Amino acid sequence: MPGWISFMSDIDKKNSREEIRFSGLAVSPGIGTGKAFVHGAIAVEPETYQVGQEDIEAEIARMEVALADTRKQIEQLQDQVGRSSGNHREVGIFDAHLLMLEDRSVLDEVVGIVRGEMVNIESALYRVINNYISVLRASNDVYLRQRVIDFEDVMRRILRNLSLMRPADQRVRHEHILIAHELTPSDTAAMDRSLVMGFATEVGGSTAHTAIIARSLGLPAVVGLRGICDAIHTGDALLIDGYNGILIINPSAETLSEYDVLADEKSSAAKCLEEIRDSKPETSDGREITLSANIEFEHEVSIAKGNGAQGIGLYRTEFFYMHDGNMPSEEHQVENYSRVARGIAPDGVIIRTVDIGGDKLPDGLAEPEANPFLGWRGVRLTLARTEMFKTQIRAILRAGAAGDVSVMFPMLSTLDEVQTCRHLLEECAEELEREGVEHSRRIDIGAMIEVPSAALIADQIAAEVDFLSVGTNDLIQYTMAVDRVNDQVADLYQPLNPAVVRLLKMIVSAGHDQDIWVGVCGEMASDLLCVPLLVGLGFDEFSVSAPRVPAVKHALRSLSYEQCKAMASEVAACSGQEEILEHCRALAVQSYPGLLSR
Repeated sequence: MPGWISFMSDIDKKNSREEIRFSGLAVSPGIGTGKAFVHGAIAVEPETYQVGQEDIEAEIARMEVALADTRKQIEQLQDQVGRSSGNHREVGIFDAHLLMLEDRSVLDEVVGIVRGEMVNIESALYRVINNYISVLRASNDVYLRQRVIDFEDVMRRILRNLSLMRPADQRVRHEHILIAHELTPSDTAAMDRSLVMGFATEVGGSTAHTAIIARSLGLPAVVGLRGICDAIHTGDALLIDGYNGILIINPSAETLSEYDVLADEKSSAAKCLEEIRDSKPETSDGREITLSANIEFEHEVSIAKGNGAQGIGLYRTEFFYMHDGNMPSEEHQVENYSRVARGIAPDGVIIRTVDIGGDKLPDGLAEPEANPFLGWRGVRLTLARTEMFKTQIRAILRAGAAGDVSVMFPMLSTLDEVQTCRHLLEECAEELEREGVEHSRRIDIGAMIEVPSAALIADQIAAEVDFLSVGTNDLIQYTMAVDRVNDQVADLYQPLNPAVVRLLKMIVSAGHDQDIWVGVCGEMASDLLCVPLLVGLGFDEFSVSAPRVPAVKHALRSLSYEQCKAMASEVAACSGQEEILEHCRALAVQSYPGLLSR
């Protein structure tokens, strides 16, 4: 029987692929280059490691055993399919899989790499078969392109059998650009962030939590790149442009040169921003505004301080909860929150109680919901899990003994929820007092306003708390009835829609009427086109991802509060987002044109 590769005898395996560009949505600025790693691909790239001369034959023997096991598995599967369906076409598919296992030209190539380079068999096998997959993908022959899935299936089976004989660490050990259809927050929390040079996904939006993490880490990210998982495979050379939303496969020398120029321009701009790191974020006519940082992970505290943030305006603790899939103990939380409080001192940290739910749900905590963003999330979940909630509140109170700590409750919909949260906090404080455990006896309480019902009763909520903080990502989503990670309705996700602007104005007025400060911690706060409006509406605090602090500080220092206030009054009569956007853009271009360049 002829070998499988005889089907490809007329294809030049060294045929290089041309530069290919994909355009999507830029969600985190920056430029990155590196090899692709396709997350969730059918065969995960194994680690490459050296083997001794005396181990080479054992490596080859491992492959032969894995091939025999794979052959047996395929034959069993073939028999099961034949008996259950009687479909000869389906059974014939497995004949092709078995044929691949008999092709000595492929196997000899693998053995040659092991002997010549003295590397492990998994690495050699992956490299050889992946080369054939690359050729198949580039072929003009539709039949050959369709055989990619067969190669991947066989490779996955062999690699799995090899790992059973000698467990292979299948994590990526080199710097790479992460490619995926979609990344969940838990996927992102678990990855080795020191090796990821950027993200690119087929779906997602600017306020999806993966995009938020990318901005927090200062990594370029582009989403909405339909078809990239089919067009890219692990090992491809990539360039990601998080400024303009572009992903380039096999960038040419000319393209790399152009991006060197852009990188130099951005580097020069960054140096200018460093000069104002220690300056106050006050407007040109003297209105002082607090500029804080949002963080997901403890190590971001140093990034926030290094960028000139005046404290942590939002510590998203759900990522801390999801790190290992388990709910952390009270002691574990106390240690973490205390380190953050000490690290950001003398400024303070606002700890948001866990906002699990929506697209952030650890395994085993709750059953999946049909519409999670309208379901059991935020305080709705934690008020139902009282012991878990009280454990976190106790930890926050205890961490208050280490520094300036405040607490904030997310996803509030009713006044009753606010009052219940306050009652539980007071109950926890009384317990700690009775137990003689050191804790903060006076902690500021904040309410996140991110649901329209909460915005409409913001005056009543403001009477119960010490500050309000607007989560614009969800407020926009719920006001416009738009799933913020659904690109089919992305055009309706409108931060400057008149309805959203009216709610923002209402929230600020409600807080100021009660003599409490009002902040904004959603992504609108770091959008340089939205900043003039937020200043004009009277927000007292902006909390943005740590890498965005310098740019937002420069914008605030360049704006006139009186001009922003006049503009905010003027747009109150606007009937659509585009009209409001034009007013904002005009003031932004007038005040900080350099920040808005390409």
